[in-house]
Amino acid sequence: MKKCFHNILALLMSFVVLFSTMSFTFNMHYCGKTLVDVALFKEAKTCGMEMQRSLDSLEDLIMKKGCCTDKQLTYEGQDELKISFDKLTVTQHIFVVSLYTSYANLFEGLKENIVPFKEYPPPLLVKDIQVLHETFLI
Repeated sequence: MKKCFHNILALLMSFVVLFSTMSFTFNMHYCGKTLVDVALFKEAKTCGMEMQRSLDSLEDLIMKKGCCTDKQLTYEGQDELKISFDKLTVTQHIFVVSLYTSYANLFEGLKENIVPFKEYPPPLLVKDIQVLHETFLI
């Protein structure tokens, strides 16, 4: 049971580390107000309605706005995973030490097998229950 619990906890912690350090980017291409394409980790495909660039009139290119827009959502993961004990306060040190000692003592076994009811005899039977209920071992 203890080994199974440790395996599950280790798997859970590995997923926490993986997802906290992973960075990803969503690229979205809108044509007007309509979402055309969404891409993860690469450029979104365009709808083909981009403005044609003409070399003769640069002023027309500046004045006109296209109907297409590109949006990019970026999530940056955590770079540093090791937390230094120098940055912890005294109360945090006390909490870590008390948590460790309580968890370490939780799974320790007793040196002797103590039976608290060893000195007490079982109760006297007034009626034979097996005969009353007619249940016998074969």
